[in-house]
Parts: sequence; structure tokens; C-alpha cells
Amino acid sequence: MARTLLCFGDSNTHGTQPITAPRTRARYDDNTRWPRVALAALGQDWELVEEGLPGRTAQFEDPIMGAFMDGRPGLRISLQSHGPIDVLTLMLGTNDVKTRFGATAEKVTAGIAGLIDIALSEDMQERHGGFKVLLICPPPVKELGPISGEFFGGRAVSVALPSHYANLAQARGIGYLDAGSFVEVSNVDGVHYEAEAHIALGQAVAEAVSTL
Repeated sequence: MARTLLCFGDSNTHGTQPITAPRTRARYDDNTRWPRVALAALGQDWELVEEGLPGRTAQFEDPIMGAFMDGRPGLRISLQSHGPIDVLTLMLGTNDVKTRFGATAEKVTAGIAGLIDIALSEDMQERHGGFKVLLICPPPVKELGPISGEFFGGRAVSVALPSHYANLAQARGIGYLDAGSFVEVSNVDGVHYEAEAHIALGQAVAEAVSTL
């Protein structure tokens, strides 16, 4: 029986290419997006659900992009729409460091904790017959390129996230992967990943999932 991997995240889970101009929405193909790369590395006895929404946050209703960017209801919907799943990957926090949210590293981590608590809740675990969670800390943003103004001050916050995420994962008893140990954001826009980074991250995620 095939096992199912649900990847929940933002534009970098969606596969958005580095932005060169406002309102561009190019997306990497199935051979490049990191969830698809992870699926290929895991093997034929795995299936994949991609739940990457550009702009999604761990906890904030976005005044520009919409209230539905808050990842909490989105995660509930995803977990009730799909399944049974065997592994959930959570990679959020990049959009939470946008200037308009004014979030500290501790506040971003608190939002991630809320998502983990939803995933580990008795209702969700029973619904799927139990599943593992892999928390992925995104690599730090760089304040450069056409959308740098949205992330003014964001790098200092995002650089502090890996240690917070790692400690949270340990406290909750879930898997952890620091994506910044394997990839960097693109110098084109300081937020999204180049194709090579997607491939490297997908392979790292597959290895982490296989050891959960």
C-alpha cells in the first residue's frame, strides 16, 4: 500500500521561480519542484500531495493578499481534504518576516507551534491513523531584488529562526530539517530558490522523511 507525503507550505513549496518583475508567477515543472524531487527519491511506494500557497504565513491574515493566507485554517482544510497521510512536512515562516507583520523570531516560532499543535491534535492524528511531522526551517531571506521592500528587516529575524525551530521540534517530538544547511535563497529576489536549490532540498527532505 502506497504511503502519502503531504507538503504544506508557501511559494517555495508551490515552486515559484525567483521574481524578476512585479506580478510574475512562473512556476517550476514537476522535475524541479522540491516536493516532486523528494517524491522521486522516496520511490514508487509513495504518493504526494502538494499544498504550497504563495504568500501563506504560519499565523497572519495578510491585509494585501487576503485573510486566507493564515496557514492555520489552511492546514485544517488540507488535513481534512486528503488522506490518510503518513508524513506531513511543514515549511513556513518566510512570509511571516515581512515588514508589515512586525514579527520577532519568537512570534514566528509561536505561529509554527500552532500549526504543529493542529497536526498533532488527537482529532487529526486519529483521522489519518497517525502520521509523522517534519518541520523544515526555511533558509534566511536576503533583502535584495524587486520585492526587497516587503522584507525590510526580515533577514535579521529569519537568521534567528533555525535554533528556535530546532528547539520547538525537539519539544514537540517531531522531525526537523534546517533547509538553510542545504540551500540558499536566490540573489535575484532574495526569497525564492533557484532550480538547483529545489533539487538539493528535495533530496534532503527525502532523506529526512525516510529516517522519521
